[in-house]
Amino acid sequence: MHVSFALFADAANLSQEGKLNVLGVFDAVHVAAFPSVHPRATIVVRLKGSPADAGTHSMGLRWRNPHGTELWSSSAELTVGTPPGHVGDLDMPVIAAVDLPLDMPGDYQMLVELDGTTHADVTLHVHGAVPQARPIGGMVS
Repeated sequence: MHVSFALFADAANLSQEGKLNVLGVFDAVHVAAFPSVHPRATIVVRLKGSPADAGTHSMGLRWRNPHGTELWSSSAELTVGTPPGHVGDLDMPVIAAVDLPLDMPGDYQMLVELDGTTHADVTLHVHGAVPQARPIGGMVS
């Protein structure tokens, strides 16, 4: 099994026909102050596999700030069923709505792990106001 693509979007869903619909793909945000939270971002991951991938797999998401500090992580088990007939490739979309904590400007990474191995990383460029240093003793010159 491998990651065909992974991205951030405003929203995503699956149609009745099984088509993946993605709205508002982005790779950068601007915030007014730090720390902050970008609410309800959607991480969209398209997994591709074969009938040999049938079984239970672990999937993890790890959110890291520009210094590499992990701000949160989440994991789940995926159960891949045996496809009917002579199906070749399996297409497995994963859609997760997440709140993204932001503690400084810079490039953040969302790591996508399958069975304990990182298969993709998605970069989010975060721009915003840089915190101003406060004068010592309250005096300003």
